[in-house]
Amino acid sequence: MPSSSLAPILRVDRLSYCYPGSHPALRDVSFELGLNESIGLVGPNGAGKTTLLLHLNGLLPGELGAAAPRRQSAADRRDSGGSVITSDVARGATIEVLGMPVTAATLPEVRRVVGFLFQNPDDQLFCSTVLDDVAFGPLNLGFPADEVRRRVANCLAAVGLAGLEGRGTHELSFGERRRVCLAGVLACEPSLLALDEPSSNLDPRARRGFIEVLRQCPAAKIIASHDLELVLELCTRVVVLDQGRLQADGNAHDVLSDDNLMQSHGLEVPLSIRYGQRLAEPGK
Repeated sequence: MPSSSLAPILRVDRLSYCYPGSHPALRDVSFELGLNESIGLVGPNGAGKTTLLLHLNGLLPGELGAAAPRRQSAADRRDSGGSVITSDVARGATIEVLGMPVTAATLPEVRRVVGFLFQNPDDQLFCSTVLDDVAFGPLNLGFPADEVRRRVANCLAAVGLAGLEGRGTHELSFGERRRVCLAGVLACEPSLLALDEPSSNLDPRARRGFIEVLRQCPAAKIIASHDLELVLELCTRVVVLDQGRLQADGNAHDVLSDDNLMQSHGLEVPLSIRYGQRLAEPGK
């Protein structure tokens, strides 16, 4: 479904992807994300959520934006619906960020716009200190030293890590490392945040703080998560992905309260919705 009347910051059109030697991970996925809109991307393990996010700033190989599907070859395979799936990105698929196609030529600019938060912070941290890691992005974007210091200080304060600039990243807890990663992403001031399981392995206090930081961030967001309560708090819209296909797309509360839909795709209606429904029943 169309995202809203807002101008789209992201457009994904007919995206299919197959990891070499494996089954199709994405099958003909299309959707739009409005400017300043937040979408929850939900589905069971193996649904294709991370694969989809990795395409948004070119972290998976493959050429997008070909004008027309190529001729089928003997190396092509077909999925259960009869669609041709190649060992890479299916030709004819497009991803656009702020109207800019995601291709090899545009990746530097795309990565200025799209901030990616990995599920495992150890996949993202590579500098020896907190200061160096958060400053890395802005420095590589060419900002002057004073501006980088300002951004580092503001973003560390926002995630509750002010004063830890000199700490070694290897000394931090998992939750602290996750927050350093978020600070590093926010320091680049992206227009779109792609977040992969942002609340996983966080204690309740850290989770609440993480949610509040994301709530205050003005960027558009696409959040892949099994934490459906977080999705309810941050997202007005939910996309359900299963077996690489888009299965539902609509208002967050309406989608997540559909018990049949949730169960058919390995999910459960969030407890806050179930509890609210029970309280609304006569005699409760």
